Amino acid sequence: MEPTPEQSPHHAYPDHWEADVVLRDGGTARIRPITTDDAERLVSFYEQVSDESKYYRFFAPYPRLSDRDVHRFTHHDYVDRVGLAVTIGGEFIGTVRYDRINEQGRPASAPADEAEVAFLVQDAHQGRGVASALLEHIAAVARERGIRRFAAEVLPANTKMIKVFRDAGYTQQRSFEDGSVHLTLDLEPTEKSLAVQRGREQRAEARSVQRLLAPGSVAVIGTGRTPGGVGRAVLRNLLAAGFTGRTYAVNRAFDEGVTTLDGVPAHRSLGEIDERVDLAVIAVPAHRVPEAVADCGEHGVQGLVVLSAGYAERGSAGRELQRELVRQARSYGMRIIGPNAFGIINTAESVRLNASLAPESPARGRIGLFTQSGAIGIALLSGLHRRGAGLSSFISAGNRADVSGNDFLQYSFEDPDTDVALLYLESLGNPRKFTRLARRTAAVKPVVVVKGARHSGTNPPGHAVPVSRIPDATVSALMRQAGVIRVDTVTEMVDAGLLLADQPLPAGPRVAILGNSESLGLLTYDACLAEGLRPRPPIDLTTAASPQDFRDALADALADGTCDAVIVTAIPWVGENGNAETGDGEVLAAALRGAAAGGPAKPVAVVHVEIGGLAEALAAASSTAAPRTRPTTLAGRPATTPGTTAPGASATTATPPASPTTATTGTTAPATDTAQPTAATPTPDTSSATTPGRIPAYPAAERAVRAMAEAVKYAQWRRQAATPGKVPEFLDDTIDEPGTAALIDTLLGPAPDPRGRPLTHDEVSELLGRYGIHVRPTLPAPDAEAAVAAAARLGYPVALKTTAPHLRHRADLGGVRLDLADEEALRRAYGELTDLLGKPAELLPVVQAMAPRGVDTVVRASIDAAAGAILSFGLAGAPSELLGDTAHRLVPATDRDAAELIRSIKAAPVLFGWRGSAPVDTAALEELLLRLSRLVDDHPEVVSVALEPVVVAPQGITVLGASVRLAPPPPRGDLGPRRLPNY
Repeated sequence: MEPTPEQSPHHAYPDHWEADVVLRDGGTARIRPITTDDAERLVSFYEQVSDESKYYRFFAPYPRLSDRDVHRFTHHDYVDRVGLAVTIGGEFIGTVRYDRINEQGRPASAPADEAEVAFLVQDAHQGRGVASALLEHIAAVARERGIRRFAAEVLPANTKMIKVFRDAGYTQQRSFEDGSVHLTLDLEPTEKSLAVQRGREQRAEARSVQRLLAPGSVAVIGTGRTPGGVGRAVLRNLLAAGFTGRTYAVNRAFDEGVTTLDGVPAHRSLGEIDERVDLAVIAVPAHRVPEAVADCGEHGVQGLVVLSAGYAERGSAGRELQRELVRQARSYGMRIIGPNAFGIINTAESVRLNASLAPESPARGRIGLFTQSGAIGIALLSGLHRRGAGLSSFISAGNRADVSGNDFLQYSFEDPDTDVALLYLESLGNPRKFTRLARRTAAVKPVVVVKGARHSGTNPPGHAVPVSRIPDATVSALMRQAGVIRVDTVTEMVDAGLLLADQPLPAGPRVAILGNSESLGLLTYDACLAEGLRPRPPIDLTTAASPQDFRDALADALADGTCDAVIVTAIPWVGENGNAETGDGEVLAAALRGAAAGGPAKPVAVVHVEIGGLAEALAAASSTAAPRTRPTTLAGRPATTPGTTAPGASATTATPPASPTTATTGTTAPATDTAQPTAATPTPDTSSATTPGRIPAYPAAERAVRAMAEAVKYAQWRRQAATPGKVPEFLDDTIDEPGTAALIDTLLGPAPDPRGRPLTHDEVSELLGRYGIHVRPTLPAPDAEAAVAAAARLGYPVALKTTAPHLRHRADLGGVRLDLADEEALRRAYGELTDLLGKPAELLPVVQAMAPRGVDTVVRASIDAAAGAILSFGLAGAPSELLGDTAHRLVPATDRDAAELIRSIKAAPVLFGWRGSAPVDTAALEELLLRLSRLVDDHPEVVSVALEPVVVAPQGITVLGASVRLAPPPPRGDLGPRRLPNY
């Protein structure tokens, strides 16, 4: 919406302030600046506000706005006077404005840094978090315009508004003056304000997904009049699953006499339906979707599943159609799954929703599944069904123009019916947010991810998101840092998901192997070694072993304190007549389940070969386990967890993981909008009998072992995450953050080049030195005399090196001469260098004092526009450049991250005394990593740093070379106010 000429010509309409947000109840709204075109909207909005709310706003009866008021509230300069509105369906539901003031409280301009702020929200929309969202956005606008404090006058009876300010998390002061509460808020973000913001974001986005997955009524728009077709298939699947809500068939082509279809009410439009429709499944051609969306929005539909294709997967024109689809739906407060979606499933007994093209709804289980591909979704549903596994929820998002994997993580974090979250992703729209959400979710339940399109360097058709240029190995390392279990194939995802959903986490890597085949046991043993586990010698029960022998051996292994997990191998046993018998798999399954139920809580996996019915019997539910306690959600629904030990907890953990802050999967809305955790009250789980633990079965030893290895690594991450690392405080005494900021401003200049600029050697030394990173001095040597003079200044012994780009760090090409002890050696080396490689003007030789001997390493930090700041480490030369042996961590790095970073490369033993060499000073290396992490975290203008080589000696480190590039910082959407992405 463009401003009129009446507005200040000096400040254009700030369209970057426009944002779609999710409100507390899961609905969406749009926040935008108010313009002169909004006069009628403002008057209409004000007429719908109660007299009490008007009194709270103006401290006196104020039944209507005067023409002067309307002019004042719609004319802004977007600097000293700013107004924002929240809209749904194009109409205002809430407003906020600030006016810059001076110390006397009078209107002012910069450099005054205080503003008076006031809110007004329609009574019908109070309690939805409208004012909280407005405060986040108006505070961000104010900071952008140089305002540092808000002042507000609130009547004591206006407790809702006082609570909005109090719960925001900003540093604030309160006083009581002249019958009103005077509030002053410092707008500088704090850890508490950021936690409040993210807590609200989490609850709102989780609720928005929950509204889609648990509707009270569903309308299928585009249901065919004859059998067949997408819409008719979805309707059939809804009915077959036994959906507990109301179902409607909608098609504008229905004859007027048609009142039912497949036993459900049939209508030509949503307007004919007397009751509210919560979810609409749209299965009409793309050109008819806007009409259907408008019909849904005008009749209060809460969410959409758009199965229709013909959008971004068709190219640029389709991408624009997709963006318009999202804009239209959000303008009505609706969220979208799709377009080009496969559908959604919720197996909860109270819902039983199958609004998808899957002809058979999966069994109820504890696994949540999100996929960006319909084909992969079909394969995963089929694979889980064959393995006897059930799902709690399923979302196939298609082009995922709106609801994404991030939203699914928000939902899974709180969902008491989900113990494991599986995600197939082809693109990451907001990698920073994904890693943050994944880390939080992984702290309470496993997150398993398969990333498609890993090596293409582009997004799949239909995924209109920013492209990250970081290598896939880096993406994998960053996921591991966040606790994500990254696997390569959907088969591995199912394998890991089954083990994590049904078994407790192992306390360590020690694995017992037992079975009736020596050969299969040895294959399992070898696979364990290959995956980094510590297997015990296999126990061969011989082919004559009976199911009771298996039970006794498994019970003994579980009781053995020297093992943390058990893998059982089984082949058909030999009967009395000497023939191999596949036998009844149920008998062996019952024996194994009985042993697992009666022993200590340790994970068990089974590798079987041609034993009929064994896998199905191991996956089948029986009911012998005693009820156990579990947290109760705000809605009063117990948060179930299968088995005797939660999959998310280690078998040896004394205390369970912290419960999620709140749960929004019930019918009761959260009672508070703060980020404070809500205590979960343990209650006996008597809702249903539970299994003693389904035991996952695998047709190959390698698959079982790989799944167990992932569980071991995840359990280790969980134990470490319980006591997170920190940035050592001593760094603050040796870091000059303000001085560095001033230096960067000077180096970039008043009009910096958006492409950035590399720093000179002296500039690099000065910048890094302010963070305690000292680069060894280097002097240019354009000729032999200059080299001798430089050596005399630095002191012998010295090194002579070329700095030409094609020879930099290439000692193997003869471009580096070390340990030159005197002038004669230096002159001789200089002559040899120029004779061999070229003229000095081409080689750009330099002289540097020799550093203590040690291990050459390379440390880098870079900014990826999508993923954020990344810290990398490896050994210099072939290990990192040829073999790719480099480790990565997200910035800011903690002391634990730094320690893990240097230990996670394959060549790490070189640093710790490999083959009798002296261990190097890894503590000094970790400190260097932390200092560099702080630098790029404090100053986003530092877009890349390379320290190469960094020589790590037995005592101390030496940075021999460094390069730095500065550029205007990329936008950080993850630090701003809440907003939905627009792709």
